[in-house]
Amino acid sequence: MSFLLPTNLPLSLDDEVRSDVYNQLVRVLELNLGRIDVAVSPVFTQAERDSLKFASGAIIFNTTDRVHQAFDGTRFRNLYDPTAFLIGQSMTASVGSVTVS
Repeated sequence: MSFLLPTNLPLSLDDEVRSDVYNQLVRVLELNLGRIDVAVSPVFTQAERDSLKFASGAIIFNTTDRVHQAFDGTRFRNLYDPTAFLIGQSMTASVGSVTVS
């Protein structure tokens, strides 16, 4: 899950924003936007996921179950059935002989 950086920007009560306030705001936006990648789901183990709090609608990839999950406000739900991919399996096949006359 991505977090925005905490900030303590000065408050401008005038109709115009001073340049130092504007520059600080621009820098905070630059730093925060660089921390968020909306194209990648956050990755958590089951234990990490269970120790955190999420907003309703949050989507994560659970590395323990190897599945994307969405939080419905109460619990996480799998977005699809996880598939077990076998690793290191092999198969041998043969075809009988054919005679053409």
